[in-house]
Amino acid sequence: MASKQSEKVSNAQGASPVSGADILVEALLREGVRVVAGMPGGANLPLYDALGRSRLAGVLVRHEQAAGFIAEGLARASGSVGVCFATSGPGATNLLTALADAHRDSVPILAVTGQVPRGLIGTDAFQEVDICALARPITKAAIQVQDVAEVSESVHRALALARGGRPGPVLLDMPKDVQQATASPASGAGPRPCEPLPQASEAELEQALSLLRAARRPVLYVGGGLGSAAGAQALRAFAERCDIPVAATLMGLGLLPAAHPLWLGMLGMHAAPYTNLVLSECDLLLAIGVRFDDRATGRLSAFCPEARVVHVDIDARELGKLRRPELAVRADGATTLAALTARAPAGSRRDWRRRVDALRCAHPLAAPTGGLDSAPGLIEALAQLVDDRMLVTTDVGQHQMWVAQRLNIRSPRRLLTSGGLGAMGFGLPAAIGAALGTGHRTLCVTGDGSLMLSLPELATLVEQRLPVTVLVLDNGQLGLVRQQQHLFYGGRYASAHFAQRVDFVAAARAFGLEATRLPFGAARRSALAAALSEASAAKRPSLIHAQVSECDDVLPMVPPGAANHEMLTSS
Repeated sequence: MASKQSEKVSNAQGASPVSGADILVEALLREGVRVVAGMPGGANLPLYDALGRSRLAGVLVRHEQAAGFIAEGLARASGSVGVCFATSGPGATNLLTALADAHRDSVPILAVTGQVPRGLIGTDAFQEVDICALARPITKAAIQVQDVAEVSESVHRALALARGGRPGPVLLDMPKDVQQATASPASGAGPRPCEPLPQASEAELEQALSLLRAARRPVLYVGGGLGSAAGAQALRAFAERCDIPVAATLMGLGLLPAAHPLWLGMLGMHAAPYTNLVLSECDLLLAIGVRFDDRATGRLSAFCPEARVVHVDIDARELGKLRRPELAVRADGATTLAALTARAPAGSRRDWRRRVDALRCAHPLAAPTGGLDSAPGLIEALAQLVDDRMLVTTDVGQHQMWVAQRLNIRSPRRLLTSGGLGAMGFGLPAAIGAALGTGHRTLCVTGDGSLMLSLPELATLVEQRLPVTVLVLDNGQLGLVRQQQHLFYGGRYASAHFAQRVDFVAAARAFGLEATRLPFGAARRSALAAALSEASAAKRPSLIHAQVSECDDVLPMVPPGAANHEMLTSS
């Protein structure tokens, strides 16, 4: 094999040969990586041997999918690349859901998988899977490292690729014999700069401003592609200068403070009615860092029917993919908005703002019924108890939408949720990653169905001694499944209700967490406040269990295939 030439590299410069596994770990340290989540197995034991002898911290998960979600939580909260390890075969395939989630939501993570030795590849060896072939459709790149001399450069290239342009996941697959082979340390290797972000041209900026000058009812439609501090600052400056209302996707929540007068909140399937009605009347849609996803647009042919569209996105593949714009700009959203702000005259749109305010008053998000014994009522109470320093993760389902509607997210990177893929089981491991990456208090809002997909990671949370609180909204069912069966399947409930209920307080205590069960009625608010305050003061992991009504629906709701203005407001 030709690569044998590099397995024993000359030591002419006096450096002692080190293993491929040691080279990989050292490359991660040079990149500023400080923690790796994962699980060892036969094909990646050399990596774990190197990890154990290094300054890298290893977080042992109970399921490799959680390792990927931990890497995502760290990346989403901190802005750096999250890293996870898995062995070959089932270990590697268990990462695929997290890779798909990171790919859909543009989250930079690096997954390093062990592989059977090169001589066994293609022989159906024990725990052999062609993970690169499986992962390529859901990663920016899936690379098998075939030569120990390529390890360091592969790591630096993979991390630059993950964080550059439109961020996303990258997979490095390392055969076990490449991990064990030795080479001289790569003395000159180091982090690689990312490619410069594309910028809007003067002609594109002028055309966008020309369309804006002609518009009477413009709306900014923003999403995860703008989801950074720089993006939030640029958005606020532009929106305020030009007096333009702002609607966001689920991934764009927090780009403007929820109390800002220009903020319309989340659009789409579970938006406040006025938000979708404002969009239905707009004549110019400035779409920045968005995909025109079906959950945001409803029936696409009826979305903003009177609007001309300016679409700005860093990924050329998104431009015109679903909605043909008058102006398509492949560029970074934050710098494009900053450039537009510098060129746009200050303006006031009193008539449009009055119309927006009238719609807001006439068609608000309805107040929850049932008080704090209902899940939406509890989330509204929670909104008064969390501060801007606390990070919030969610799982997927009704609780996710109630958080999006009612928690009043006030800054970017504060709400971490699985948007495009909608992966149940995300919330708890993402909270672990967020706390690891930032040191901030983190609240995981989850449902009883979602938490069961990641329940063993309570042990991981306890081992890491992280300031994470898990709030379980327990309605004894898959709530969003039940809701759709109720609304669209004639009330025929199939596999939506849990006949066997779980005592989550007892389960949490068995894992070693402090756990509290909220009472019903008037005492619930004070009990929730006390539990959160105690967990914050103690800086320890905890779980709060809240049984909620089985009949609450997330409303309003746009039925599948309907236009956004055709939303249901009652069930």
